[in-house]
Amino acid sequence: MTIQTQLSSQPSSLVSDIPAAASADALTHFSASLAFETDCWDVHAALADRSRQPDFVLLDVRSPALYAQGHVPGAINLPHGKIVASKLEAYALDTLFVTYCAGPHCNGATRGAIRLARLGRPVKLMIGGITGWLDEGFDLERS
Repeated sequence: MTIQTQLSSQPSSLVSDIPAAASADALTHFSASLAFETDCWDVHAALADRSRQPDFVLLDVRSPALYAQGHVPGAINLPHGKIVASKLEAYALDTLFVTYCAGPHCNGATRGAIRLARLGRPVKLMIGGITGWLDEGFDLERS
């Protein structure tokens, strides 16, 4: 009996009860998700690459007090509720912004991304936020 035969003769689990999408649909879905988000590892790698300037602006959208307690090195503090056109005037219209907040339990990064998108600015969300950054073993900067 092959492994495939063994798997197909078993009852489904909660994982396989709803069949996976067709591979072409999965490719479209997962590729599209990267147009909306990035992760802590990729942000860290881009910021650590001394051979080039980052091609994005990293926004910590939490309060100034939380930012001061610890933030991703190189991040600019701009709380999501304060993201308005006048605060972005120094940046070219095609500047990519990456937002983050406390972590997956916080929707501040999403709120910031919505405000940026409403202003016509390119934006991605750094999934994981501070929690993900620390989980990866990266240091925070304090101010």
